[in-house]
Amino acid sequence: MSVRVQVILDEEEAALFKARAAREAKSLSAWLREAGRKMLEMEKTATLTEEEALRRFFEQCSSREEGKEPDWEEHKQIILEGFSSGKTV
Repeated sequence: MSVRVQVILDEEEAALFKARAAREAKSLSAWLREAGRKMLEMEKTATLTEEEALRRFFEQCSSREEGKEPDWEEHKQIILEGFSSGKTV
C-alpha cells in the first residue's frame, strides 16, 4: 500500500529540487524518495566500524568531492599560516 505525503517547501528550495530531479530524469517525488533512502543508508554507515561501511563512506566522499587533496606538507603550511595570522573560520 502506498501513502501520500504532503511536503511543504519554500519556492527556491522547490525549484532547486525540481531542477535536480529533471537533470536526473526523475519526477520530483522519485527524487525525494531516493534522497530520503540515501539519508537512511547514511545513518547505517555512520559508525564506520565495518569494512563495508568504510568502503561506502569513501565512495560517497569520492563521488561528491572534486579536485585533488593537497599533500600533508601543504596542509601543514595552511594550518601554520592560519595560526600565525590569527584568523578564525
